[in-house]
Amino acid sequence: MDVKMTASVLLLFLFCLRSAEAGKLLVIPAFGSHWTGVKPLVEELGRRGNQVVVVIPEEGLNMAPAKHTTTLTYPVPYTKAQLQESMNAGLEKLLSADVSTDLARFQSFINTMGMLKVIVSRNAEGLLSNKDLMKKLQEYNFDAILTDPFETVGVIAAEYLSIPAIYMQTSHPCGVDALASQCPAPASYVPQPLTHFTDRMNLWQRSVNLIRTLLQPMACERMFARADEIASQVLQRKTSMVEIMSRAALWFMHFDFVFELPRPLMPNMVIIGGMYSKKAEPFSQELEEFVNGSGEHGFVVFTLGSMVSQLPEAKARELFEAFRQIPQRVLWRHTGPVPENAPKNVKLMKWLPQNDLLGHPKAKAFITHGGSHGIYEGICNGVPMVMLPLFGDQGDNVQRLVSRGVAESLSIYDLTAEKLLVALRKVINDKSYKEKITELSALHRDRPIEPLDLAVFWTEFVMRHKGAAHLRPAAHELNWIQYHSLDVIGFLLLILVTVIFVTVKSCMFCFRKCFKKTQKKKKE
Repeated sequence: MDVKMTASVLLLFLFCLRSAEAGKLLVIPAFGSHWTGVKPLVEELGRRGNQVVVVIPEEGLNMAPAKHTTTLTYPVPYTKAQLQESMNAGLEKLLSADVSTDLARFQSFINTMGMLKVIVSRNAEGLLSNKDLMKKLQEYNFDAILTDPFETVGVIAAEYLSIPAIYMQTSHPCGVDALASQCPAPASYVPQPLTHFTDRMNLWQRSVNLIRTLLQPMACERMFARADEIASQVLQRKTSMVEIMSRAALWFMHFDFVFELPRPLMPNMVIIGGMYSKKAEPFSQELEEFVNGSGEHGFVVFTLGSMVSQLPEAKARELFEAFRQIPQRVLWRHTGPVPENAPKNVKLMKWLPQNDLLGHPKAKAFITHGGSHGIYEGICNGVPMVMLPLFGDQGDNVQRLVSRGVAESLSIYDLTAEKLLVALRKVINDKSYKEKITELSALHRDRPIEPLDLAVFWTEFVMRHKGAAHLRPAAHELNWIQYHSLDVIGFLLLILVTVIFVTVKSCMFCFRKCFKKTQKKKKE
């Protein structure tokens, strides 16, 4: 009895201690797959006793409330139907664009910055002008904010509420993470976003990459033009997104170096790639029967992410024709029109358990758009990939995996049944793809702590200590001239010139003296 009482008292003490340490966290996520990526962390923080408040727009795509949290909403000047229509129009435009050349990709990059200028700031005014909700958020007295720098509403809210900011970063279109954190990014081996380069660049690619590196600040200015205006108006001082983000407590980098190219990071950057990866679970009997019916040939998983569930009919016909000619069965997330003579080895689904299917021993290949979630699930389960990049960072992601020999890349712009067949047969029949992805999977899994636990620790660390100022480098206090040591170089050059000048003058003086003495002796 005494032992039980002692145990009960100890449990009560631990619970009280945990409650006392629990923090208050504000979460303002971006829509779609961005929210999917941060949701596991948010739910785990709430499950561990922290008070987590998630603020989302009333209308959004794939933004269901998270467990163990409080959800607050704010009105926005659009409907979900309008948002989906805008997404479909943008996708159709992207699918018709050829980005096979460096010039085409550069033009696409400029257009993307202009298009994102509206997208990244469309929710900012909806939340920041809502005085009642902003007052309520101030009354919470949050310890920190977790937000996505892709959408600027959370960035501005953090500065307005004067709370430490943690940014969940995947791959920013203008590379603001490197710019704002003063992180070195040598153009010789760190490719800029949307270039589709690897870290092994030839002379031409390094030249293009250098130009893109020099244009990076202007690209961010173009992308954040509207957001900078809103921030200056709300904060009542001239400011910018880059300036505000430079005060970040932490950057959660949503990648792992088994996938991302090795590059420098700053002390306040924490790698949490594969945070949402989990063990495969059994699926429905119907799916199990379809999968097991594939025999020794196995099956192929095909999905283009949470945002794209159908393709233009012409592209879909090419895919159906390719699948008709392979012995594997295909599970395809597809909601578009289905031809009357659709192949019997294809099962169409509105939603499929992607990770569970990839974890099945009969999974032979994964056809994906190159989103980070799917990539890490593919790596974690050791499944070779055929990649169809659509937009954003997907083209860069594809090149990283192709360079590692675990995937084949195709362009949706000129996709044909024959090209897809060649790529599928290559990754399925060539054993090197399976061997290399298995090796990557082993490297990815071999880590001292799970990414989710690491992200939870650092989030609670920031909440406990009201930031992480000790991780902030002095580079933020230097101007451009001091950062690149141009003043030191100038000073050393001045000394060198002075020494040369004095030396030359001294030699000339000695020469004249000697010459005069020689002349005098000759006269005598």
